[in-house]
Amino acid sequence: MRIAVTGSIATDHLMVFPGRFTEQLLPDQLAHLSLSFLVDRLEVRRGGVAANIAYGLGGFGLSPLLVGAVGSDFAEYEVWLKDHGVDTAGVRVSGERQTARFLCITDDEANQIAAFYAGAMAEACDIDLGALLTATGTATAAGSERPGLVLVSPDDPAAMLRHTAACRALGIPFAADPSQQLARLDGDQVRDLADGAAWLFTNEYEAALLKERTGWSDGDVLAAVGVWVTTLGAQGVRIERAGSAPLVVPAVHDAETLDPTGVGDAFRAGFLAAVSLGVPLEPAARLGCALASVALGAVGSQCHEVDRGELSAVVERAYGPGAAEPLALVLGATSTGGRP
Repeated sequence: MRIAVTGSIATDHLMVFPGRFTEQLLPDQLAHLSLSFLVDRLEVRRGGVAANIAYGLGGFGLSPLLVGAVGSDFAEYEVWLKDHGVDTAGVRVSGERQTARFLCITDDEANQIAAFYAGAMAEACDIDLGALLTATGTATAAGSERPGLVLVSPDDPAAMLRHTAACRALGIPFAADPSQQLARLDGDQVRDLADGAAWLFTNEYEAALLKERTGWSDGDVLAAVGVWVTTLGAQGVRIERAGSAPLVVPAVHDAETLDPTGVGDAFRAGFLAAVSLGVPLEPAARLGCALASVALGAVGSQCHEVDRGELSAVVERAYGPGAAEPLALVLGATSTGGRP
């Protein structure tokens, strides 16, 4: 099954602070917060949630369709994505704005302070996803195959709502991944994005925020979506379905930690690559955790390799002998990505 990934495409400016943010915060001065962090390192990398996930899916040879808005400075980035198996036919180029920027400082405990400039992403609401998916002339590296799943990831809020409505109108299954944009959305908007989703992705904090925004209980969420996938950081991932006991898959605990940026995106890419090929939930989550652990050991969200041999070894080491066998279909189809 081919996947379309809608959402942000950005350039990441990643900085490292050699200390702990918490040591710089004075509880009685938080109302007058004014801080500057002297950082040791700056890395400028390719990023954006949708582009990161598409990069991972492309590494598995699945030719994902990337849908988002960028600036005229996207040319080099587009070549990179195409070289890594991503179909960019759904990318809109703005004539007025630059590609979005993500600026992030990470401390010694992997805590992060970040800012995001939307730039051209503000024009993503002008993309007609319905027309894009139904156009017969959109022949790509995967031919004219229409995606069987659309992942709606963080983007301009109006674009997220429009893409979700297009999926419902066309009867195409969609996955809701509102993540960072939950802070910008009201309850009605969050309910609209999640209701009827085949998959819902959150982390622990986002799960709580989603329930606060919507007024839904856990049961209400499970009644509204097919499968709820919640990443738990170092504790792994929890997968829930109505009428079934939660499935908790532990993380890969011996992973090297260099940069947490894009690790959740790597999990989604590995997990969705597996389920798109019919892999059951538990081994699919294990592959997601394995790819996330590889991404954690690289600086930048598209600087890890999607290498089937390495991923198979990680799964076997983390989850036991034979754990990679249910993943033979997806790992056998993997193409190796490259570092920049």
